[in-house]
Amino acid sequence: MDNILEIKDLVVRYETEDGVVKAVNAVNLALQQGAAVGLVGETGAGKTTLAKSILRLIQWPPGRIVSGEIIYRGQDLTQITEEEMCKIRGNEISMIFQDPMTALNPVMTVGKQISEVIAAHENVSNDVAEEKMREMLAMVGIDPDRAGEYPHQFSGGMKQRVVIAIALACNPNLLVADEPTTALDVTIQAQVLDLIKNLRERLGTSMLLITHDLGVVAQNCEYVAIMYAGEIVEQGSLRDVFKHGVHPYTEGLFDSIPKLHEDVERLQPIDGLMPDPANLPQGCKFHPRCRYAKDVCGTKVPETVVLGEGHTVCCHRFGAEKDAWKGA
Repeated sequence: MDNILEIKDLVVRYETEDGVVKAVNAVNLALQQGAAVGLVGETGAGKTTLAKSILRLIQWPPGRIVSGEIIYRGQDLTQITEEEMCKIRGNEISMIFQDPMTALNPVMTVGKQISEVIAAHENVSNDVAEEKMREMLAMVGIDPDRAGEYPHQFSGGMKQRVVIAIALACNPNLLVADEPTTALDVTIQAQVLDLIKNLRERLGTSMLLITHDLGVVAQNCEYVAIMYAGEIVEQGSLRDVFKHGVHPYTEGLFDSIPKLHEDVERLQPIDGLMPDPANLPQGCKFHPRCRYAKDVCGTKVPETVVLGEGHTVCCHRFGAEKDAWKGA
């Protein structure tokens, strides 16, 4: 299956008065046509920066894409003009932003906000745009007669449905969903995720889903990428990572999840904290928190090792230095 998106050695920096923030560090990621990849990691790992980079929404100052390629259908998005990018953004690639409260314009009706996306990218009359807008509202489970209402008249879950309607209004080939259920209660989360899944199946849309929740990934994605300190430390199919995940950070994430068949008094957290992206440790970025760490981990950056078809990991235990762990 062909890749709709390939990110190659992407580096993103935020240059501030307090120093340079190394938000994304040589990330490589591929997304197949029609597939869904779950991007998982702690707050501060660089997930949102990576998502915004795909749509060229990193604002300068202070942020900029330093190097790397973002190949969308054979075209490097880092090299095209802003005018060309505007034709792709919202039309071929759309994004569901993290907070529906701030993603919508408070002084425009929700109907207007959907119809203006359609009018901007499709050569249709106002009447046709209006008709499609009403269809989109109905598709996401909102009464089209509420098109004349403003965002403050909707609940959090309804606002997120409006944001999804805006993102899918032009039938994009790629949907970037940045923690689309963060601000919602559990019941509404399930409804929104079911909605996204059903619309994806109906429209054949590829998706990059950013989340903290491994359960959400299991239900909605075919592939998983684990991100830590601006790097992809492990990636592969859902089965590869969930059943055969080997990176110490991946192990820590799964160990910290409560298990129904185990009777324990306390959860098992990962020791330590995510490092400051303005002052990242030398060598492997995870080594200060790693239970397997040896001297080489603090001095040398691990190489990417292929464990199987599509399953890769960045860890010295599986690379050229793996002999150091024998007999340990």
